[in-house]
Amino acid sequence: MLNSLPDPAVAFKNADLVVDETAVTAALGRMARAINETYNDRSPLVLGVMLGGLVPLVRLMRLFTFPHTVDYLHATRYRGATSGGQLEWRVAPPQDLQGRDVLIVDDILDEGITLAAITEELASKNPASLRTAVLVQKRLSRAVPVPMVADFVGLEVPDRYVFGCGMDYRGFFRNLDAIYALAE
Repeated sequence: MLNSLPDPAVAFKNADLVVDETAVTAALGRMARAINETYNDRSPLVLGVMLGGLVPLVRLMRLFTFPHTVDYLHATRYRGATSGGQLEWRVAPPQDLQGRDVLIVDDILDEGITLAAITEELASKNPASLRTAVLVQKRLSRAVPVPMVADFVGLEVPDRYVFGCGMDYRGFFRNLDAIYALAE
């Protein structure tokens, strides 16, 4: 499957700009303000979902005005592909979440399967509260039932393969400050 995908340099050259850097920065600012209001009198554990959640996590943390601790987990359905498969835990969630306020930060809510599985696992550890934040949510044109809705969403993007701002194409381009889509 990966061999049939365009070379990363070719894919980027032909990609469509979906959200520019200014709009991404503004969306992160809006998200941070809403998250700050929610946690203004709390000290949550903020969990980044690796690898894609790393970029939005770091950018959001710089805007947080409340005390927080940070950790990560790593669950994936993609393993280098452009469509998801079975969920695989690479780094399990922290064990001691009992009574903690927890905020999960990820890059994208596509079909919601990965984030739903993560929240289900974390909910079983009895946190005081559990919320989710995603930089991007897809406007699905497919008839796909989405098992969850994120509490904080920065942007909506078309139902295309997107990359940048933590999201990758074949492992590349997570570092881009704007969001692009593969050419159709």
